[in-house]
Amino acid sequence: MAGRPGFATAGRLALVAGLALAATALAQTPANWERPAKPFRIADNLYYVGTEGLSVFLITTPAGHILVDGAMASSPKLIDAGISQLGFKPADVKILLSTHAHYDHAAGLAQLKRDTGAQLVAGTADKLALETGKYIGSEEVKAFDFTPVKVDRTVGQGDTVSLGGVVVTAQHTPGHTAGCTSWSLPVAIDGKPHQALIFCSTSVAANRLASKTRGPQYPGIVADYRRAFARLKSLKVDVFLAPHAEQFGLAGKLARLRPGAPSPFVDPGELARVVAASEADFEVQLKKQTQAAR
Repeated sequence: MAGRPGFATAGRLALVAGLALAATALAQTPANWERPAKPFRIADNLYYVGTEGLSVFLITTPAGHILVDGAMASSPKLIDAGISQLGFKPADVKILLSTHAHYDHAAGLAQLKRDTGAQLVAGTADKLALETGKYIGSEEVKAFDFTPVKVDRTVGQGDTVSLGGVVVTAQHTPGHTAGCTSWSLPVAIDGKPHQALIFCSTSVAANRLASKTRGPQYPGIVADYRRAFARLKSLKVDVFLAPHAEQFGLAGKLARLRPGAPSPFVDPGELARVVAASEADFEVQLKKQTQAAR
């Protein structure tokens, strides 16, 4: 993957990871979801410490650190190693943030919590899924299960998480899960201020929007997706980050990341392109599922 994706390509990339959840959970996990990746700096106090395919973000502060998502059950050792390679201590992680309660982003949270003693913060409506380790509405699909983890604090729209002078704001963007939470924060890159968003997801993936026999994945899911699209359109973001590498063209950006050059992570139009493509796909999937349910 090279260069900046155009509108159509960006939309496809934004949907690939979410759609892969349904397909691969019942087949084979993509190798890059568990393959180690070299950690790197995105902004002054924001780093990537995930695998090649699954994002985990480290936000550093003088009072300790914030870690966003936990990737797979096999990921905590890789995440800890990445934090250490950057010169920080995993033991200094004080807060864990969850974007959403799916196994490919939440399965590592329980081990990370045990390793660090950090508090876990998540969207209110994802608490049940995280604490039972289930894909709500598809509890019978054992391939979606993950290790349950206790949620120490729940948040809703506009709530903030603060540590060491850094304030991260919860943007409730439901649909992909009921408690899907994107996290926004101010960052600095090359001495210039920017607004970053760690996106949850708006892909339909394995979700039922309509079903003749079972009903939707959870009550109100269609309205939730539309609320999420509206909220995301209202945000002004110039550093867009996401839980799957493909969703924000990570490989192409890393290829353009070099000292002295403008940061490829600064792109004020990226969020709008991703949301437009995802919303269009949502409407297509809704139409198909509604027709099939009749």
